[in-house]
Amino acid sequence: MASKNTTVIPHPPYSPDLAPCDFFLSPKMKFRLKGRRFDTIEEIQAESQEVLKTLTLEDFQGYMESWEKRWDRCIHAQGD
Repeated sequence: MASKNTTVIPHPPYSPDLAPCDFFLSPKMKFRLKGRRFDTIEEIQAESQEVLKTLTLEDFQGYMESWEKRWDRCIHAQGD
């Protein structure tokens, strides 16, 4: 991440409003893999990687904007 000039922002170990995977990545993965059956962990990993490859720069930019708005709402609500 440092090589991409990315700033790491600390957040609580579990906060559903702030955990990026809870509102961005997990729903996308669940939607694409819903109803599928896998025989091995390797099959799950391979298909998950294929799903991740479909995500675009615009997906991540939109997610970051959404995450920033969530972060701001939590700050203004003082964590409540």
